Amino acid sequence: MTLSDRILMGPGPCNPYPEAVQALGRPMLGHLDPEFIAILDETNERLRQVFRTSNALTFPVSGTGSAGMEAAVVNFVGPGDTVVVAVNGVFGGRMVDVIGRTGATAIPVDHEWGQPVDIDRMVAAHDSPTVFAMVHAETSTGVESDVASMGAAKGDALLLVDCVTSLGGVDLRIDEWGVDVAYSGTQKCLGVAPGLAPLTVSDRAIERIKPTPQSWYLDLNMIANYVTGSGARAYHHTAPISMIMSLHAGLGAVLDEGLDQVRQRHQTVGDAMKAGMQDLGFELFAADGHRLAPLSSISIPEGRLGSLGEAEVRSRLLSDFGIEIGGGLGPVAGKVWRIGTMGHTARQRNVTTLLAALTTILE
Repeated sequence: MTLSDRILMGPGPCNPYPEAVQALGRPMLGHLDPEFIAILDETNERLRQVFRTSNALTFPVSGTGSAGMEAAVVNFVGPGDTVVVAVNGVFGGRMVDVIGRTGATAIPVDHEWGQPVDIDRMVAAHDSPTVFAMVHAETSTGVESDVASMGAAKGDALLLVDCVTSLGGVDLRIDEWGVDVAYSGTQKCLGVAPGLAPLTVSDRAIERIKPTPQSWYLDLNMIANYVTGSGARAYHHTAPISMIMSLHAGLGAVLDEGLDQVRQRHQTVGDAMKAGMQDLGFELFAADGHRLAPLSSISIPEGRLGSLGEAEVRSRLLSDFGIEIGGGLGPVAGKVWRIGTMGHTARQRNVTTLLAALTTILE
């Protein structure tokens, strides 16, 4: 089994689109080269289409999704601010951690794992927070939450949303839903290698950008002069040129297929995965009506694996069949599998292959 044979069906990364892989081999350009600036500007415009926003400050942060999270936090909150954070999995909890490091006060609104965010409880947690923060698609549980309702209820607060596992694979409407700051990652439904974190910031939020004494690299006041400037760009840091060219190509593949068609493909393949796992005697973990299409969280009934441990099954899938799936995190570690059907991996052939491999192992 060679590395090129891997079928990546964990919670990310996925198998990237061929166009995104090919673009990594394009001749190198300088980060101030006019030809590269044109690629960056077009990449930003393609991101606006996928985010469904007209936000001028929309660009890929140089770093993985967690860098996007940190950029989204440190530029908008600091000492004296209050942030109400929905915690219904690992990544809501990570938001609380990052917010606390800025000196702001984070008010976590804890939920049972597997359940969506309760908007009424969020609003009741504080009468005038600086920011409401939530995860649209919680990667640790496979749950999708109602961002639109939170946007309608946010009042004067900013709404900050983690879209790492939803951008490009789940319905997402930044402007229509009143989202002020959103970040994502390239390695999931966008079908690109990990390394960039798409970020979009509303005009309303730009007016509230704070000084960032704790971060020079992620200071949007400085980065904006490079990514949104006209004419000569103000140098900030050396952009990851090849990764941006790859993202440009991956977004092109998504938009050429059609954003609605790509989302429908993720839905169809995700539904097939869930149905197939139920046919094999497994159960669905995420709350009914809130199950993510691109990421299926699968409960493992006691005795279903016979004498095999769940980690052993995952190991055999990888070693014998070249298929990667993810285990559970936190309180569901050892009890739940996370199976991704994202990006170029979101194909019926991969669902069929995984179900057949799993059947062979269990028999």
